[in-house]
Amino acid sequence: MQPRNMSMSGVVDLAAVKAAGEAKAKAEQARAAAARQGGAAAVAPSALVIDVDEAGFERDVLQRSAEVPVVIDFWAEWCEPCKQLGPLLERLAVEYSGRFLLAKIDVDANQMLMQQFGIQGIPAVFAVVAGQALPLFQGAAPEAQIRETLDQLIQVGEERFGLTGITVDPDADSDAPSAADTVPAGPYDALLEAAMSALDAGDMAGAVQAYKNVLADDPAHPEAKLGLAQAELLARVQDMDPQQVRKNAADNPADVTAQIAAADLDLVGGHVEDAFGRLVDAVRRTAGEDRDAARLRLLELFEVIGSDDPRVTAARQALARVLF
Repeated sequence: MQPRNMSMSGVVDLAAVKAAGEAKAKAEQARAAAARQGGAAAVAPSALVIDVDEAGFERDVLQRSAEVPVVIDFWAEWCEPCKQLGPLLERLAVEYSGRFLLAKIDVDANQMLMQQFGIQGIPAVFAVVAGQALPLFQGAAPEAQIRETLDQLIQVGEERFGLTGITVDPDADSDAPSAADTVPAGPYDALLEAAMSALDAGDMAGAVQAYKNVLADDPAHPEAKLGLAQAELLARVQDMDPQQVRKNAADNPADVTAQIAAADLDLVGGHVEDAFGRLVDAVRRTAGEDRDAARLRLLELFEVIGSDDPRVTAARQALARVLF
């Protein structure tokens, strides 16, 4: 995919409208509030690249854009150009040392944001300056062009909105404990054992809660994430009548709820490709809330199998073809 719209002319147009004046006022108010509190603390270089989802978009992007331009990288695991562009943007975010913040948004998990930004293909890069969004470019681009675009973005942020960036402490990351030195924050062994005991006893609700207790303390805990996805799947199928579910799906191919239930049964029965294919077809045939429901369930089933499984990789590629 060739890059396009590398010009920053959209920022000039944006500044001419009334909304830009309002955004500037809000930015000034936010900076004044920070000054009254003694100013913002310096951040570590690793904090210049953040993962953002729909729930945290207002806090992590809109509010932060009152102090620093926020560059948004829309990406997906199956997108090969994203794997080239993403690391480059991350390196530049650290090199520019707080003059912009990089927010990474996985389009598979955040379809609403993708739709709101009108994205037709990825990678797609936008910026938010003092609450105002503008497109930067789409597709992989040469580093020199990206640097030029970033320089123009930063200049506009400073001259039109007074955004001077955030302070970075280059030594902060070196002071952080390594993963090997970090002491687990909670009694995970006991909680995981409780989850397994609940599963053995057929108490799916208890297992789900036990895994959630681990994730509340450590959201990235791999065993708990996998266990939760599996426990939730088992909880959904526990009271199903398999024959009736499959009959409903066969008789009503356009019924997304029926197809989702059948996909759950497919996966529990070991028919992984059938489950994935059923939901990809449901995404292809539907729109709106039905399409989103099928897509989200497919992503949940990916978690059950694991992202490294080749069947998940193939299904992600199939999903991409019907979405884009």
